[in-house]
Amino acid sequence: MNSQRPVNLDLRTIKLPITAYSSILHRISGVILFFGIAVLLYGLDKSLASEQGFAEVKECLASPLAKFVVWGLLSGLMYHLTAGIRHLIMDLGIGETLEGGKLGAKIVFIVSAILIVLTGVWIW
Repeated sequence: MNSQRPVNLDLRTIKLPITAYSSILHRISGVILFFGIAVLLYGLDKSLASEQGFAEVKECLASPLAKFVVWGLLSGLMYHLTAGIRHLIMDLGIGETLEGGKLGAKIVFIVSAILIVLTGVWIW
């Protein structure tokens, strides 16, 4: 039996289409948001518990590392939101072709990049 299937897949040499990158990043951003919400809820709980807790959270959020983490969470949210809107539009039957999917993925990357930069400017 002569099989044309690859025996050893070198993941570094596989070229994925832009739609695959868009889908993979959408899933990764969802996981980031899932775990990030736990951290944010802990901060919210601590800030609402007492004035001292509020002051501690406020002081913590003033540090550059905390700003970077919040920016990362908001970046994940911006990407997940734009990719989710793309999926909703595709559910309406728009952009379901191969070319439409590629264009939609490019639009998601451009719009989310703009939103991520604006979010960084807003935080800092």
